[in-house]
Amino acid sequence: MESGVASRALVMADVAAWAGVSHQTVSRVVNGHPNVAPRTRERVEQAIAQLGYRPNYAARALVTGCSRTIGLVTVHVNHYGPAQTLIGLEKAARVAGYSLSVSILDEATAAAVREAVDRLVSHRVDAVVALSTYDDAARAIGLLETPVPLVTVQVSGGEGRPAVGVDQEAGARLATAHLLSLGHRTVHHVTGPEGSQEARGRVTGWRDVLEAAGAPVPPPLCGDWTAPSGHAAGRQLADRIRRGEEVTAVFLANDHMALGLLAALHEEGLSVPDDVSVVGFDDLPEAPYLAPPLTTVRQDFAELGRRGVQLVLARLAGEDVVPEPVVPVLVVRSSTGPVPVSRTPAGRDGHPCYR
Repeated sequence: MESGVASRALVMADVAAWAGVSHQTVSRVVNGHPNVAPRTRERVEQAIAQLGYRPNYAARALVTGCSRTIGLVTVHVNHYGPAQTLIGLEKAARVAGYSLSVSILDEATAAAVREAVDRLVSHRVDAVVALSTYDDAARAIGLLETPVPLVTVQVSGGEGRPAVGVDQEAGARLATAHLLSLGHRTVHHVTGPEGSQEARGRVTGWRDVLEAAGAPVPPPLCGDWTAPSGHAAGRQLADRIRRGEEVTAVFLANDHMALGLLAALHEEGLSVPDDVSVVGFDDLPEAPYLAPPLTTVRQDFAELGRRGVQLVLARLAGEDVVPEPVVPVLVVRSSTGPVPVSRTPAGRDGHPCYR
């Protein structure tokens, strides 16, 4: 490296001189522009590596008005699904040459969401992604007017708001149909929390399959995504079995609740799947190692992140894109099996939630 270059901060012109190309060519390579010959791109990338050049994104943002940063507003990231979606968005943004600036809220009130979006916009992000699954977040997002594109992931953003998500109803239909195909007369369901759009979609898919099959629709049990709520549901279902009610198959709205339910059934002396078949949702990394390994519905969070970033880039380019939802897949393991022949049907009572 020349001494004059070594004594000051590197600029794009230094890379251009080293590679023997124009300043504009270096700019195209740095910004991921496709119209660069492969050998030229390789020469510029070698120059960047050899010189240790780092683009000055702050200076570029002042000149171009483009920071190559996407803002993300999210809540409840302590849950597996939102956390994995955040990771998927960050990876997809990085591949596209963008960084992610994250604002994690304790609650999705309209005021908190508005303040977070305003703060991200003040830091010159190019676009904002809102990630949530709850009605209060959807209402807050629907009221926002922003000077940069705003897209939503996993929650409806209101009339005309671009959004991408997982087809929750399709996933629930897969789980319920699988259990009916094994000979179970009906399928009980443990829901996610009220106010969650994901949970409501899974209830709808579950109920639609039962009604289409002419199967009884048992009263759903209300959960909150946590293992303790699944454990409590398992105790309730075990009590129903002791009273002679037909409970042979359970679909839970996520794997954490399924974990709690498996523990409760074991404590009550019930075997899975010999007495009760169990299906979860999410496909936690631990799901194959539960006792027994858990049949579940897998969401592709990496693909969800990729489609979310694709939607952002399309909006930045002024394109109207309506992305297809990500379709989950059923992963069959040892927690489901044929219906026990010793069970007799019993009556039904009222629905405590998700009527």
